[in-house]
Amino acid sequence: MLAKGRKTAGRGEEMAGHYAFGPLEDDVIIKHRLLTRTTTTRGEPPLKKLQKKFVSFALEIEKDADNPSDCERLYKAFLQEITTFELPLLKSRAVVDANIREKESFNELQEEIQRQILHAQADIEHLKKQLEESKIERQHKEECEAIRKLIALQPPRSETQKSISDLEKEIATLEAENAACVRTLDLRKKQFSLLLHVVDELQNTVEDEQKSLADELRAIMEEQKISIEDGSGGGSESMAVD
Repeated sequence: MLAKGRKTAGRGEEMAGHYAFGPLEDDVIIKHRLLTRTTTTRGEPPLKKLQKKFVSFALEIEKDADNPSDCERLYKAFLQEITTFELPLLKSRAVVDANIREKESFNELQEEIQRQILHAQADIEHLKKQLEESKIERQHKEECEAIRKLIALQPPRSETQKSISDLEKEIATLEAENAACVRTLDLRKKQFSLLLHVVDELQNTVEDEQKSLADELRAIMEEQKISIEDGSGGGSESMAVD
């Protein structure tokens, strides 16, 4: 139990040490592991193993000794190591190709999403215009409905036409009465003018008669005076005759 606990603690310390690297150092380590096919910190890297197999095979060939079996054994081991090293490369290549295809698919999907976004924006603008047009149309309908209600409150056309006819008759009657009043007024004006003229003529006549009467009275008085001067007897007789 104690050993197991120590082992776990050691792994935790190892992990803590790994995460102690910065992001840039992590990227360098991961890139190095991918290039050298080193997936863990334990064991010999595949590229180094391949290098050792190749060096062993090359050294065995350069020997002067008659060792075809050893060369063939090292050759097969080298080929096997190449196959072992190539398999992860092929897998990585397949992963890269799959990532490229996925990226292309993602780009196409992104373009499609962008086209859909533009189409949706165009639809939104079109719907906004339709909404404004619908608001205006609804406002017009409400105004027409209000006008219809006002018209409904008015009396029927027949009654309105009858009222108009009655008013026209009343207006015609008033116009006739007005014309009659105007004619009567003109007649009264003419009569009044004639009356004034007659009064003026009468006044002139009265003034003329008064003047004639005064002249006659003066003439009589002159005659009486003359008669008195001629004789009181003759004057008395003349006055009696008058």
